[in-house]
Amino acid sequence: MKEQIIARDELINLFKKNKIQDTKYGWVMDKHIIDIIVLHSIEPKYPQDITRAENYKIIKNTRIVLQSLSSQKLKYYL
Repeated sequence: MKEQIIARDELINLFKKNKIQDTKYGWVMDKHIIDIIVLHSIEPKYPQDITRAENYKIIKNTRIVLQSLSSQKLKYYL
């Protein structure tokens, strides 16, 4: 899985289409735990500005990999 920079609307669509799933282990995309990093064009002044970013970076979380689990166990974890 490669790093991706996506727009806010595209990120929302990935969640709506269940391409990114929110699990108790974190966000899962393509059988990988991912991190979503907010990319701001300016420094946010207020806490509510944090969620109003234009772009986000999706990266593979290197601490946890679900790829090695069998599909039956993966369904249990998800």
